[in-house]
Amino acid sequence: MKNKRIIILIILAILTSACTKKENKIIENYLSSNKIEVELYDKEYNKIKTLPRGTKIQELEKIENENNTYIKIKYNEEEYLVKEENINKDIIQEKTIFVRTPCILYKNSEDGEITTSIPKGEQLDIIGYDKINNGKVNMYKVKYNNQEGYVYEKYLNQDEQEALKSYDNGYYEKHLNRNDILGGGNAANLDYYPYEKPKFKDNPMPEEVKALYINVESIKNIDEYIEYAKETKINSFVVDIKENTLPAYKSEVMKKLSPTNYENAIYTVDEYKEYIKKIKDNGFYVIGRITTFKDDFYALDNSSETIYDKRTNEPFNHNDSYWPSAYSRNVWYFNVELAKEAVSVMGFNEIQFDYVRFPDGTSNNEEYLDYKNTYNETKAQALQNFVMYASDEIHKLNAYVSIDVFAECAHEYVTAYGQYLPALSNVADVISPMPYPDHFNEHQYGIEDIVWINPYKLIYIWASDYVQERQKETSTPAIIRTWIQTYDTIREPYITYDNSKIEDQIQALYDAGLKNGYITWNSGSSLYKYKSLNESFNKNYKE
Repeated sequence: MKNKRIIILIILAILTSACTKKENKIIENYLSSNKIEVELYDKEYNKIKTLPRGTKIQELEKIENENNTYIKIKYNEEEYLVKEENINKDIIQEKTIFVRTPCILYKNSEDGEITTSIPKGEQLDIIGYDKINNGKVNMYKVKYNNQEGYVYEKYLNQDEQEALKSYDNGYYEKHLNRNDILGGGNAANLDYYPYEKPKFKDNPMPEEVKALYINVESIKNIDEYIEYAKETKINSFVVDIKENTLPAYKSEVMKKLSPTNYENAIYTVDEYKEYIKKIKDNGFYVIGRITTFKDDFYALDNSSETIYDKRTNEPFNHNDSYWPSAYSRNVWYFNVELAKEAVSVMGFNEIQFDYVRFPDGTSNNEEYLDYKNTYNETKAQALQNFVMYASDEIHKLNAYVSIDVFAECAHEYVTAYGQYLPALSNVADVISPMPYPDHFNEHQYGIEDIVWINPYKLIYIWASDYVQERQKETSTPAIIRTWIQTYDTIREPYITYDNSKIEDQIQALYDAGLKNGYITWNSGSSLYKYKSLNESFNKNYKE
């Protein structure tokens, strides 16, 4: 009998203990908020620290005082109080958000496929997110005009009035006064909000990129260029991935989205990959050039995405070339997917987009042109938005983005073809202007001599009085790395561009403060010409 009582007591003790443990069971949960950080309190309800939302905690018990209900939590073996509304497995609490910077609505969070573009000020309904890091959402899943997709958090603001403001770093009034005088758009309608510029540890960019340009056909002789470059201070190469009517290699992206480019590609993937490998194996930084919005083959394959001539109802032929519209998101997607493939397969350090513009010299034809302007953007807005999209996609692969621009876009207006240096510089990693002396007016900037005879003064004035001034007017200016003329002039008086003319251009850039290097423009990539400039490519211009 006594033994039975003992057994019963033991059973009761076990049950009591089990019930007690059940009542005191620790619940795991997350800090939740519509802000990045959540406030933590001590037992006297004083704020003592913050933790990122999404932090995993142990929920101990509920505590109420006259003002709020708190949850006692345990984090890293310490106990804190948190307001009850900040504990939830649904980590983000915001339900709507507003577009501060025009952005892309992606079909998913993994690749670059575009659903639509969303203008500044639009309201988005939040239905989820892709990932959260230190309380900060990377991409929200949203609903917009009955379409679902993903947008980057960095382009959004929870406050509608803040989202509608134009960012001003002290220069916005200057942009505000630069109206649409040439058809490219108003400077005030562009975005100057700071855009983070990356530095990839596994892909360091030389402080001075001194690059030879090698065209599609010349790259088959890459061994000779490498051998020559090693005799100089050249440390980089710019090579073509896609030149208009001269695609470099049989890209799978071309095969899918522009078969005519694929069919006309010069090299196989393996052949081209071997050329790039040789450049990299010899210690050179390698930049892949893509002719973007001038592409006869893409236009042939995708005429609906191409600028049309209303008079003929055919693609607009401009100087014997066709121009896929820079307004078209399908054209964006094609060129950026090609760039991403080139980085992934070939190992490019940087992608350089050329012809990031609308056709120039079309003022007499504007009324007859259908640009396929789906989103009612100005030309300048479309170009800046493209560069943001391209940068977001290519940065995922730890590669940089550079943009070629006309020298004119450093002037105090938006060009007719949509380029405006402060807007493009704000979002690209590198801007490569093309101030070829024989492309300027004979007496540009009031220079008495014909400017391409003695190019130092021309380049110095352009770099110091225009480029440097525009760079001040943007929030996060890009590196300026300038193309230099390494061909003999194509206008009278004809001048041989020898070492003295090359040195004049480069020294003028450096003297004006543009010390991040140069790229040689010689469309034929003449090794003979390059070798004749050996002295120029061995000079230290920083001294």
